[in-house]
Amino acid sequence: MLLLQAIDTAHKVIDTVGKAIQPSAAAPQEELRIGDLLVKGGWVMVPIGILAVLGLVIFFERYFTIRKASKDESNLMGMVRSSILSGKLDSAIAICKNSNSPLGRMLAKGLLRIGRPIKDIEGAIENIGKLEVSKLEKNIAILGIVAGIAPMFGFLGTIVGVIKIFFDISKTDNYSLSVISGGLYVKMITSAAGLVVGLVAYVLYNILNIMVDKVILKLETDAIEFIDLLEEPSK
Repeated sequence: MLLLQAIDTAHKVIDTVGKAIQPSAAAPQEELRIGDLLVKGGWVMVPIGILAVLGLVIFFERYFTIRKASKDESNLMGMVRSSILSGKLDSAIAICKNSNSPLGRMLAKGLLRIGRPIKDIEGAIENIGKLEVSKLEKNIAILGIVAGIAPMFGFLGTIVGVIKIFFDISKTDNYSLSVISGGLYVKMITSAAGLVVGLVAYVLYNILNIMVDKVILKLETDAIEFIDLLEEPSK
């Protein structure tokens, strides 16, 4: 008799546990969405987002500008060479001005100085070259600033998250995960976002600098070739 009662009690317990587990098992699991995570990062995500947008805008604007300046100018050098050798100085100047390129503006300044000592021509070309390089480097430094500031905002978010954790604990006097999760979200999300934005900005900053260095090397090579061309008749 006692055995039958024990078995009956066990069945009742199993049924109760099964009913308790069933609703939780049937409940749909909450999906982890990037948008929701960014929102949980708090107000610190706003400046980090602004820095991310600013960095991308500067990169693409500078990228296409530098890429345009780095196009092959062998045809320009060939036409200038043939015009100079045939004595058509005005034609060479017009070709350089119509090219609307950094090399064209450098050569045009040098052609306008023909008749003066070679050192004066070199100085004029060098000065224009510096101006052209400064135009290419415009705003690139801002991208470097973004690379440095974004992780600092992430660290600021970490501090804000820790403050939020202690504030929530002081209000509820509860150390459960549900209480501190809000501060943990702010802490981890802002740190990750700041590091990602800073890392991407740093990579893009160096890519632009490498592109500018290649343009500078090309301009210097073409400038040397142009000076050699002017010295040929006097050799």
